[in-house]
Amino acid sequence: MKKRVLFLCTHNSARSQMAEGLLRKMGGDQLEVFSAGTEEARVHPLAIEAMRETGIDISGQRSKTLDELNGQPFDYVITVCDRANETCPIFPSATERIHWSFDDPSAAIGSDEERLRAFRAVREGIQQRLRMFQIIAAKQ
Repeated sequence: MKKRVLFLCTHNSARSQMAEGLLRKMGGDQLEVFSAGTEEARVHPLAIEAMRETGIDISGQRSKTLDELNGQPFDYVITVCDRANETCPIFPSATERIHWSFDDPSAAIGSDEERLRAFRAVREGIQQRLRMFQIIAAKQ
């Protein structure tokens, strides 16, 4: 049976979208991966670009609210921003909650290249955490 993983962020526009795309690629057919936000937005174009650089296309993903996934069971709920962690609803006791705090790359200022660097840094940080997560999840 596939493990179900939900990445949760405030707007579901960058961090959670990148995490969803990365873990889908890394986990193959052994995981079902979702992302959602406490508020709906749009997938940030620089998140799409940062992921495209790694060969992962998230342009077809869309921002979703947690309400769309209401009642669905998850083995893991991973919040990737502090605000989502603070407002994260209660999940059934079988759900393991994990919190990873990443700065919001969409808040970066500067030139397009400087802003893209912020998205790349968050992407790399998420990728490192996901490698550790896969090792731990495989043992459970």
